[in-house]
Amino acid sequence: MAQPKPRGSAATAKRKLTEAIEILKTLGFGPKQSNDTAGYVLLALLDLMPPKPWSAAANPLRGITPIIGFVHKAYGVEYAPNTRETIRDEAVKYFVEAGMLLRNPDNPARPTNSGKTAYQVEASALALLRTYGTKAWPQQLREYLASRKRIRGELERQRHLARIPVKLPSGDTVTLSPGGQNPLIKKVIEEFGPRFAPGGTVAYIGDAEDKFLHLDVTYLQGLGVVIAPAAKMPDLILHDTRRNWVLLIEAVISAGAVDAKRRKELKELFKGCKAGLVFVTAFEDRQAFGRFHNQISWETEVWIATDPDHIIHFDGERFLGPYPDVTPPN
Repeated sequence: MAQPKPRGSAATAKRKLTEAIEILKTLGFGPKQSNDTAGYVLLALLDLMPPKPWSAAANPLRGITPIIGFVHKAYGVEYAPNTRETIRDEAVKYFVEAGMLLRNPDNPARPTNSGKTAYQVEASALALLRTYGTKAWPQQLREYLASRKRIRGELERQRHLARIPVKLPSGDTVTLSPGGQNPLIKKVIEEFGPRFAPGGTVAYIGDAEDKFLHLDVTYLQGLGVVIAPAAKMPDLILHDTRRNWVLLIEAVISAGAVDAKRRKELKELFKGCKAGLVFVTAFEDRQAFGRFHNQISWETEVWIATDPDHIIHFDGERFLGPYPDVTPPN
């Protein structure tokens, strides 16, 4: 398949990339965040074709895949699909942390790991970049650099306000990133827990932005559980101290119900546990449950947030309790 020709001459495209890299260096980004790839990412997020002047920079919403597509079309450089993570982790992530990019400004509740995640150049950064190559650039640059700490602080404050506060049974509060399954995790902790494992201990909470947001390693070790960093964790681990049950809970929005395969995985992951294991899938409402009901494994439980006082039990042998294959020996 023939490579598309970049818009404008090769010399124009090369010059535009050189300018983008120079801007990133001037803004204080390190070598990995001011290399060719980072320069192309900046140009894509500014919608700058090679012939366009910097004054024509825009700030469209673009995800990683559209960024790759723009670079291919406008500059004739093709990045393989498996480079998306590198682009995100070595360029975009740092641009966001520096306050130059906004993540999901159209929907702050969108989880970070969503396939719809999009980025946009922040307004004051856009105003600065539009002056590159003009007499106004030096003064605008000084003003931007002087105000960058304030800009980052304001963006951080907005991100903090968007986070979801969750009150644990201990009385402590943690905050989860917005969106995804996290509002449902909040309901599981605050509504399911007091009803079905009162006084229990939350030993682990997974978060889209931080897999190990809340992990009590010492507590789990006391239960005979050692978690490897690469382990595919459930969304929530709740220890019912009264009955010595460990509830492994998956909060499902679009995927991740406890089917037969997942039950087997969790059973293996927690095989050394000194408490009985209970497998729970949580849904927001009956409609969501309806999309997954034929996947739910036997010998597991289902909880629906809109019917918080009830549990759907998949098998009739016992109600909300560990089965013989996941009950520790006396």
